[in-house]
Amino acid sequence: MEAWDIIVHFYPEETPLRRLLWKHSNQVMEKAVSLMAQSSLHFDERIVRKGALLHDVGILRCHAPKILCCGEMPYLAHGLAGAEMLRAYAGEVGEDWEVFARICERHTGAGITKEDILARKLPLPPRDFLPETAEERLVCYADKFYSKSGDMQEESMEQIRREMKGYGGTAAARFEALEASLRLRY
Repeated sequence: MEAWDIIVHFYPEETPLRRLLWKHSNQVMEKAVSLMAQSSLHFDERIVRKGALLHDVGILRCHAPKILCCGEMPYLAHGLAGAEMLRAYAGEVGEDWEVFARICERHTGAGITKEDILARKLPLPPRDFLPETAEERLVCYADKFYSKSGDMQEESMEQIRREMKGYGGTAAARFEALEASLRLRY
């Protein structure tokens, strides 16, 4: 099943939210594919492309009116919501989409640790949500270049680093480690 078919399953009507999700997801996918060419690591391109297109599928279950999301869950939980949606739907259609569910739940910020969740009383189950595989790390990193709000233009590294510092020292350090782990050659 293609990513578009999955998006249409969860977003059956042509709405501004679906258009926003699809635009952002394609931006992230294109960035991830371009970064693959700048890395000395090996990536499964099919997983990167489909994972990038599906990474934010859970936003419709979250409350973020500024980006047209009218669900009940806190926005921080959109990755977890997307992972749950994909796992449930994969079970219905008899396929294994765990690799994509993991990308959903591990792409927020530069990953979120159990310690961060407990210390900051974040609305997530107390466990690590850190990108582990090369594909998870790449989609997480590529996602930082595009916001779903504002003009949706590519952000500079300076903007991204400033934003990550706003989440505290550990988030900024995790972002730097995430970038280093991708072995990018600029």
